[in-house]
Amino acid sequence: MPRRKEQFRIVIADDHELVRRGIRSILTAHRGWQVVGEASDGAQAARLVEHLRPHVLIMEITTPKLDGLEATRKILNDFPETKILILTMHESDQMVRRVLEAGARGYILKSDTAEQLVRAVREVSRGKLFLTPKVSDIVLRGFLDAEQRARTAPNDAAKPTAREREILRLLVMGKPNKEIGSLLGITVRTVETHRAKIMLKLGVHSIAELIHFAMDRGLVPSRSGAT
Repeated sequence: MPRRKEQFRIVIADDHELVRRGIRSILTAHRGWQVVGEASDGAQAARLVEHLRPHVLIMEITTPKLDGLEATRKILNDFPETKILILTMHESDQMVRRVLEAGARGYILKSDTAEQLVRAVREVSRGKLFLTPKVSDIVLRGFLDAEQRARTAPNDAAKPTAREREILRLLVMGKPNKEIGSLLGITVRTVETHRAKIMLKLGVHSIAELIHFAMDRGLVPSRSGAT
């Protein structure tokens, strides 16, 4: 008998069941493609990769327990043959850069088309980098914005204050707003206001991005060094 062709194995990681179902429906319409597992958080995604050894892992950035960036680093350290495609709502040039530096092979937005998702899976499975036109435009705009910022002299107003650095440190430690307020003797609303100001100053758009930015730039100790 002729040898049966190996199935193309895919794992999906997203904390929304409806999103996972939608992705599964799109991908399994293609002959030979099989969604062998679904994860609702980054830690579960890492376990599924270990047990199922998929060709491609499709993952959201903001997954619980272990976010997509950290999960990407962990998975590729242990199973470098798995290709990771980020599928997310986050339109951030800094996040695109970070996940690609971590080893992900592609970045696609949830606002992109089903056809682009299929193409992205094909391209990253071959070891190629893939960015949709929307993501490429975000990266280009981020580059141009960075060039513009570089031409203007930085000032102290753009740097986090001592209070903001303390809030950043607690965020990196995983403290919720209520606990941060209690530790610092301020209201939850004040914590939220400080956090919004920090994000505006640093030009980030999500808590995960804020934490990674702060650690990358040495604004606060890393999680491993926090006490």
